[in-house]
Amino acid sequence: MRIGVVGLNGAGKSTLLRVLTKEEEPDSGRVTHRGGLRLGHLTQTVTFPDDAVVRDIVLGDAFGAEHEWAGDAGIRAVLDGLGLHTIGLDAPVKPLSGGERRRVALAALLIRDSDLLVLDEPTNHLDVEGVAWLAGYLVDRRGGLLVVTHDRWFLDAVCTRTWEVTDGQVEQYDGGYAAWVLARAERSRQAAASEERRQNLMRKELAWLRRGAPARTSKPRFRIEAANALIADVPEPRDTVSLKRLAGTRIGKQVYDVENVSLSFGDRKILDRVTWRIGPGDRYALVGVNGAGKTTLLRLLAEQGHPDAGEVKVGKTVKAAYLSQEVTELPPTKRVLEAVQEVAQRLTVGDRDLTASQLAEMFGFSSTRQWTPVGDLSGGERRRLQLLRLLMTGPNVLLLDEPTNDLDIDTLQSLEDLLDSWPGTLVVVSHDRYLVERVTDQVYALFGDGALRMLTGGIDEYLARRAAATAERAPAVSPAVGATPTESGLSAADARAAKKELTRLERQIAKLEGREKTLHDQLAANATDFAKVAELDSELRTVQSEREAAEESWLELSEQV
Repeated sequence: MRIGVVGLNGAGKSTLLRVLTKEEEPDSGRVTHRGGLRLGHLTQTVTFPDDAVVRDIVLGDAFGAEHEWAGDAGIRAVLDGLGLHTIGLDAPVKPLSGGERRRVALAALLIRDSDLLVLDEPTNHLDVEGVAWLAGYLVDRRGGLLVVTHDRWFLDAVCTRTWEVTDGQVEQYDGGYAAWVLARAERSRQAAASEERRQNLMRKELAWLRRGAPARTSKPRFRIEAANALIADVPEPRDTVSLKRLAGTRIGKQVYDVENVSLSFGDRKILDRVTWRIGPGDRYALVGVNGAGKTTLLRLLAEQGHPDAGEVKVGKTVKAAYLSQEVTELPPTKRVLEAVQEVAQRLTVGDRDLTASQLAEMFGFSSTRQWTPVGDLSGGERRRLQLLRLLMTGPNVLLLDEPTNDLDIDTLQSLEDLLDSWPGTLVVVSHDRYLVERVTDQVYALFGDGALRMLTGGIDEYLARRAAATAERAPAVSPAVGATPTESGLSAADARAAKKELTRLERQIAKLEGREKTLHDQLAANATDFAKVAELDSELRTVQSEREAAEESWLELSEQV
């Protein structure tokens, strides 16, 4: 059985794990383990001896000489899957970052046999590719699993049962995140009128799950008919056309024009003569492996850096808010509500006018918690407050670097609900696949070759490309005498021509998508002019057909390359 543990920050999830693993004694009752139980536990805080190297922690003396463990495919898969080759087995542990230390600790657990794995936030500091690998590994692994995580895609991909820690109790549900949302929605439907706001939020989240990925809802215990009744009249999470029109009114036509930009970080080339246009109302996700340069690119857009060559033109009316990964500039002596009101008293989002106190409650600060000094907040609460203060500045462009770090699922739902009606431009760097698919419309990727690529297939296409690139790096069979094929089977000249054609197709697809968006806007603006609507609709169908043909050509060619 694979159990996911969810709940608000501070609800006691990590405490529950420590009690179950006998690292902490309960106040009453007892915890019993089966005799000979082999248990592995990953905690949120990892400590190692100062003089240790990675090899000591991961392998120790348990696997003998290198020629013995290096031949074990299972060990190699774990080391590669968690990216330990980029760290190095002989690297000293002391100077490693917190994320690297957690990957080392996780690798040490996974390569050892255990009957039960207990993992506290294992996806923290893993990129999208690492999360996907870990999910697949845990599903294929024999033995039990108990995992605390706020990664909703991971919960659905891995867990067969969900425990919710709430009000000192543990509520149990069959299935992963989708089944849990369905159960909570049913419970909310039957609740009193005082729970109406929570019910509406669950209805919206449920509608997204049912429409976006119906296969996820396979194991709810209650009647599916009741769930369907809940969402029968729920609209799509956001009205993209209206939001883009509002964004154009707030920002104007120009947001960011990245023109022929080259950008390096140390000796790494991040961008090589890249052109990228970000318009009003665009919602983009930026993905790539750790170290690909996502944060550096985001800082460039936030005007906190300069390109090596080229130019970044920023619209005159752009008011950007940049959420970095570091929690900084919070007044420690002020209370939570005072820290929010210090920025603004109210915020209008779409058709909602919210007070600072109402927004604080949306972000998990109850009326009593709002009077807590900032210096007494937990790491997750400080992250929430940082994001809340950022939104209170009333930006029309949001640049978010890993916004889901340390946020619990309820807060993530509130954030997504707020962004659903937010009329502005959004660029998000995140390893949270669920958030990316939920709040953005287009995915761009950095693959480490200096290019920025639009991925029409989203995260699935990104993972497929990464897998293909990894396969290409494997040793190839020697070519026949006189031939000079690439690893894809094409000659070097054909491969170059194919890559140029891929680039051309990507530009064509981007141009056609832009034309589609313009036509949608024009259709909305001329809704009462039936002749004009018929003309625009005809053109839209033609553009959509051209885009689909270009995408099909791109997919066929990319398989060859």
